[in-house]
Amino acid sequence: MFADNLLKDQVALVTGGRSGIGYAIAETCLKYGAKVIIVSRKEELLKEAAEKLNKLGECSYFAADIRNIDLIKSLAEFIKEKYGRLDLLFNNAGGQFPSTAEDISHNGWNAVINNNLNGTWYVTQTMANSFFLPQKSGIIVNVIANIYRGFPGMSHTGAARAGVDNLTKTLAVEWSRKGVRINAVAPGIIQSSGLETYPEGFLDGISETIPMKRLGSCQEVTDLCIFLASPMGAYITGETVYIDGGQRLWGSMFELD
Repeated sequence: MFADNLLKDQVALVTGGRSGIGYAIAETCLKYGAKVIIVSRKEELLKEAAEKLNKLGECSYFAADIRNIDLIKSLAEFIKEKYGRLDLLFNNAGGQFPSTAEDISHNGWNAVINNNLNGTWYVTQTMANSFFLPQKSGIIVNVIANIYRGFPGMSHTGAARAGVDNLTKTLAVEWSRKGVRINAVAPGIIQSSGLETYPEGFLDGISETIPMKRLGSCQEVTDLCIFLASPMGAYITGETVYIDGGQRLWGSMFELD
C-alpha cells in the first residue's frame, strides 16, 4: 500500500506498543524504515516484544506507566540521548473495563481517566515540549475509541476518550503554526489481545451489531494511523477518523444487562 521507504530515518514512539494495535503500529513503522521506541508497563513482556520487532529494524523499549509524569520525562531523556529527535508519536496506550455507570467505583473511574486522558496528555505535552515544538515539526496520532454516540457500558472511558478527541482538535489549532499535526483514530471493536480482558461471553454476537458483520483487524487500524502520519495526510489535522465498520451509525455496542 505504501512505499517501502515511507518513514525512512524517522523516529516513532508507540505507547502501548507491546501488543495489539500498538504492536501492529510499531511493526509497520519498522517495515517502512522508521526507528521505533515502544512503551508499556510490564518490562519483561515489553522486552520480548522488542526482541521480535528488532528482526524488522531498530526497536528500543522503555518500561513506563504513562500516568507517571516523572517516568514520561525520563522517557523523553532516553529518546533524546539515543536518537536526538522524535518525529512521530502514536498515543495508543489505554485501558478500560465494562460496567454500568452506577457501579463504577471511585478508584475504577480515576484509574481509567488517569490512564486514557491524563496519561495521553502527559506523553503529548512532554514530547511536544521536548521535541516537536523546538524542531518545529512532529506528527501525533491518538488512538481512542468509538464514542460517536457516547459509550454506554463504559462511561469512564467514553468521558476520557471524548477528552482526547477534544484535545486533538484544540492542539491542532494551537500547534499547526508550529509545524505539528495531530489527528485521532477511533476504532470500533477490533480483533486484538485487548478483547481478552473482557468477561467470557461479553462480546458474543457482537459482530451482528456491526453493519459490515465482522470485527476489524489491528492492521486495518494501523494502516489508517500510518496514512495520517505520512506525507499523504499532510493537509489533515484536528480530525477524528472512525474505523468501525459503520457501527457508530447503527446498532448497539453491548447488552447493558
